Amino acid sequence: MLTMTDSAAEAVRRISAGSGLEPDPGLRISVGQATAEGPRLEFGLAGEAAPADQTVEEGGARIYLEEPVAEALDEKILDAKIDGDHIHFAFFDPPSGSNGNAPGT
Repeated sequence: MLTMTDSAAEAVRRISAGSGLEPDPGLRISVGQATAEGPRLEFGLAGEAAPADQTVEEGGARIYLEEPVAEALDEKILDAKIDGDHIHFAFFDPPSGSNGNAPGT
């Protein structure tokens, strides 16, 4: 299952808090438009999970993953760099020999 760093959880909470969506606002990651390199990930806000979505929740931050995205990101870690009003997300593999949890969790 996808995990997130503390920075990513903070970023998701910030984005979700200002969305005005109900009942459980979160960041939704789905399959976007295909490119020459393959399908892209699409990030958006959602008030709740779609029926087939996998929900990842850590520290009040919710991420809804479309089914194929959940499979592709299984055992990945989501990190975020918050720079003022700009947030940059990145996925990475857990370090070798780790228990699969995000650093600091």
